[in-house]
Amino acid sequence: MSEDQDRRYYAVTVKPQVFINLVPDRVIIHRMFPLATGRTIVECDWLSREDVVGRGADLGPSVELFHRVNLQDFGACERCQPAMGSRAYARGGVLVPSEHHIGSSTTGCSAGWGRRRRRLGVRRAEGGARVAGYPVEGRTIRRRTGIRKETGGRGAGMARKAPREDVTEDGLEVGPPKEWAAGMPGVTRSLMTSYAQMGVGRTLLTLVRVNQKDGFDCPGCAWPEGEHRSPAEFCENGAKAVAEEATTRRVTRDFFAGHTVGELAGRTDYWLGQQGRLTEPMHKPAGSDHYVPVTWDEAFAIVARELRALGGPDEAVFYTSGRTSNEAAFAYQLMVRRFGTNNLPDCSNMCHESSGSALNQTLGIGKGTVSLEDLHRADLVFVVGQNPGTNHPRMLSALEKAKRNGARIVAVNPLPEAGLLRFKNPQRPSGVVGRGTTLADRFLQIRLNGDLALFQALSRLLLEAEEAAPGSVVDHEFVRAHTHGFDEWAKSVRDLDWADVEEATGLERPAIEETVRDVLGARSVIVCWAMGLTQHKNSVATIREVVNFLLLRGNVGRPGAGVCPVRGHSNVQGDRTMGIYERPAERFLDALREEFGFEPPRHHGLDTVAAIRALRSGEAKVFFAMGGNFVAATPDTAVTEAAMRRARLTVQVSTKLNRSHTVCGEQALILPTLGRTERDGDRFVTVEDSMGLVHASRGRLRPASPDLLPEVAIVCRLAREVFGADPHVPWEEFEADYDAIRDRIARVVPGFGDFNARVREPGGFALPNAPRDERRFPTATGKANFTVNALEVLRVPAGRLLLQTVRSHDQYNTTIYGMDDRYRGVSGGRRVVFVHPGDLAERDLADGDLVDLVSEWPDGERRAEAFRVIAYPTARGCCAAYFPETNVLVPLDSVAETSNTPTSKSVVVRLSRCVPGGG
Repeated sequence: MSEDQDRRYYAVTVKPQVFINLVPDRVIIHRMFPLATGRTIVECDWLSREDVVGRGADLGPSVELFHRVNLQDFGACERCQPAMGSRAYARGGVLVPSEHHIGSSTTGCSAGWGRRRRRLGVRRAEGGARVAGYPVEGRTIRRRTGIRKETGGRGAGMARKAPREDVTEDGLEVGPPKEWAAGMPGVTRSLMTSYAQMGVGRTLLTLVRVNQKDGFDCPGCAWPEGEHRSPAEFCENGAKAVAEEATTRRVTRDFFAGHTVGELAGRTDYWLGQQGRLTEPMHKPAGSDHYVPVTWDEAFAIVARELRALGGPDEAVFYTSGRTSNEAAFAYQLMVRRFGTNNLPDCSNMCHESSGSALNQTLGIGKGTVSLEDLHRADLVFVVGQNPGTNHPRMLSALEKAKRNGARIVAVNPLPEAGLLRFKNPQRPSGVVGRGTTLADRFLQIRLNGDLALFQALSRLLLEAEEAAPGSVVDHEFVRAHTHGFDEWAKSVRDLDWADVEEATGLERPAIEETVRDVLGARSVIVCWAMGLTQHKNSVATIREVVNFLLLRGNVGRPGAGVCPVRGHSNVQGDRTMGIYERPAERFLDALREEFGFEPPRHHGLDTVAAIRALRSGEAKVFFAMGGNFVAATPDTAVTEAAMRRARLTVQVSTKLNRSHTVCGEQALILPTLGRTERDGDRFVTVEDSMGLVHASRGRLRPASPDLLPEVAIVCRLAREVFGADPHVPWEEFEADYDAIRDRIARVVPGFGDFNARVREPGGFALPNAPRDERRFPTATGKANFTVNALEVLRVPAGRLLLQTVRSHDQYNTTIYGMDDRYRGVSGGRRVVFVHPGDLAERDLADGDLVDLVSEWPDGERRAEAFRVIAYPTARGCCAAYFPETNVLVPLDSVAETSNTPTSKSVVVRLSRCVPGGG
């Protein structure tokens, strides 16, 4: 039986969302056709009586088989009845009126099809017919019907085609920044983007499943959902991320035949991403400037041949992006270590590596120590170096709930971000018609790189308060029982120079003293942070100082208190838990050996920066990326691109076209994979959120192409090609049965016992967290460690500024959704730099001037050309501009101590006036 023959059409009178939620998960809904009468025609798998009876108060009598539909719903007449009931039309997947109705309202038909077609969303299709309804799947209708549906078009409910022309900065406009986040504009933009990429019906089918217990995990950020989910458990940028993945646009072999690699390399990141989903494996042979189709078997043979030709396993680099599932990540690291190397750099190396380094040393765990419920019950929340309104918008709901419960919020940031000021929750009446909720009670506009000085100053003032009223400030019982190194640390903080503090922070002492009063009035304190703390030379020391501040008053390991590093990418934390790490713990390698019977490599591998250096020098010859956009995510763009082009082979496992496909080695492969939104047979995968909760993710959409493979299958088939008959790892079983992988994870990774049973529980389970759960700190001392961190004020030469790279609101990591930044008042462009008006005046520059951004490093200057200056209320001496456009300014060798993370938040630059078109 063919796929189409197993489908039926039903008339549904309940709301589409009700129908979607009530039918069993095994029933796949392929299309929905909303009608002007309020009914919906649903094309789905065969429904049995048991599927509809008893599953809802009105579902049974509200679902009728297609041939019993009242044909007046279609504006048809009796002469249409044979056509409307024809299986020939049903097999085609469209509803078509009989020929006498096409294009005319004067046929004598009382139903008046021609008069009603605009209301029903009718448009002209190839073959001269008109098609009514909202297609959900962006695919071509079988030609035997004589009708072909385009995936683009501007008819009602239709997704738009991919842009042919690239964008320019000609339409750049700048207005005042917003003072609040979300609200109805967020809802409107979410739907507009979703409709443009997916169409109305597909949008409806997809968004109702995002972050639901029986749905799929958002491919955007890693913010947790909590026990009670909203029917719309997604944010604006989450909707954009889903729309980009579930788009009906397709990149086919014809696209690659029409574009050289060199041409694609000249396109913008936005244009590349807007072309749609990759559909089949592609190969760029050595010496060619075109990708050509290749079979999966041929692709795996190419990779295996290049790996076997290496002088040793360490000549290969295996990168991982955060979107990779737990099952794929575990299989991937197993394959890489079976091959013989720990060269497993990942995106964490560029973001929260500093957090992990600091927290492991001080608390004995490289993750946060709070739950979502802790955030709701905190008395005081610091949000430091973070823009939740754009980067983690669902966090705003958690902060709003904390505020309603009585919390105070202190925002610490160089930029006055809208999401730190006020939140209009679109799921509350006050967020739609009211002023919303004021979030930040106090805004400390800190100078870039001043956070270490701030937290040392806060701690010193707390110690002074303790001296003035002994026993009232410091949690002495906690300090004695659970910490180490307090006396030495306290002495160093008491010696703090206030002049250095004020210079480093740009804050006056009274502002810091007022913040201390907030701390003294709070029993439980949480500090949240993101890239604004982790991408400096002293980032690890800064985060250690945050821990010192919390330990002083016992704000770790009790309700409503702790550290909260907010992870930026869905499952980036889970990948690290699964063993994606270039410096694995000995106990993890021992567990692998015991479980699989081979000796994994013990020497440390290459992180991201070291991998670029190895590719640049020729020491590494093969680069394999499991997801992500390595070239656009990494620093020192010119150096990174040159390094990638030196490789013998680069391989990208991807869902969509991106910059890394255009900057490649002598040979290159693109291996297209399933997205989170798509069905993987009857299997599901799992992810770990930013607070250590593990849960299932089940896609429901038909794959974008029959030639896609799941990530697990790509890993397992490649392993079989490389190793042949492997006596140690059952790769074929792993590919077929993800439960088999989870059984092995349960025996290798602590906290995953009885994995398969626990993850099938609604909402999954929480991983153990010794500091949070037991106030136990598995460090070298067996206690939480106070650490001494020297304050070094970052002083820049005269005439220079400190630059931080940031995201726009139409962006997630390296994916560019659009050319606007609504909250900062920017539309139609990205090459802008935000500078304080006083700093502009000192440089004889004005708002609207065009400048080059020039960074200075001992090995020379780096230049990002033609940026429009925006006078903006950022901290004095600081400026900001979007990445990846400004990654070119970040030197490869400018990294954080210990973590080796690029210093993208403290780049010394000068602004050089330029003339448009004048170079």
